[in-house]
Amino acid sequence: MKTVLHKAASRGHANHGWLESYHTFSFANYYNPQRIHFGALRVLNDDKVSAGMGFGKHPHDNMEIISIPLSGELEHKDSMGNVAVIKAGEVQVMSAGSGIYHSEFNKREDKEVRFLQIWVFSNKKNVTPRYDQISIKEIAKDNAFYQILSPNSDDQGVWIYQDAWFHLGKFEAGKSDTYEFKKKGNGLYVFVLEGQVEVEGQVLDRRDGLGVWDADQLTVKASADSEVLLMEVPMTV
Repeated sequence: MKTVLHKAASRGHANHGWLESYHTFSFANYYNPQRIHFGALRVLNDDKVSAGMGFGKHPHDNMEIISIPLSGELEHKDSMGNVAVIKAGEVQVMSAGSGIYHSEFNKREDKEVRFLQIWVFSNKKNVTPRYDQISIKEIAKDNAFYQILSPNSDDQGVWIYQDAWFHLGKFEAGKSDTYEFKKKGNGLYVFVLEGQVEVEGQVLDRRDGLGVWDADQLTVKASADSEVLLMEVPMTV
């Protein structure tokens, strides 16, 4: 088993007034040659957008873009004609494919929105762009990981053009779960949303990240009430 540890305080940070963002991997003005990506996981941004503010229309292509709201409401508009609001308990996915424009704004005028913006390299180029969002409240489990993303359109959660699987888990202190890798050769990025957990002897606090590869399974044990996101991705792109 091989690992790489990214402590929360080591992330890149940008504060634009209306937007405060922490970058686990190189992004925009934050560049760290040792932190370009983890396999197919290219971007992991922890964003906070002020009330009534947001990202104007901008382009993407050949990237799988996943948004996971943590609090507040985020309004999405795109060049395919989609207009939607996503909030905590939902997951949004966009396959940018051959090219798409979209904007994201805080729907609320009285409350900030916090969300994770995640980019994963696509395994198919120039596909027809697509958009989807789902509620994950009905599939959520206590003290166990549950799948929110996969490569399969008929599987639980949203799907993307990549051999990747995302799982979420909320754990009470002292509880644990063992994750079995879905595909040989993949790596797993563990990101602690809240609390503190122990992963194979490594203590991870809020917003810490741990990349693991050359492994078949991984046990996560909560030292306190915790919420954890697991992102399994190919290690080669």
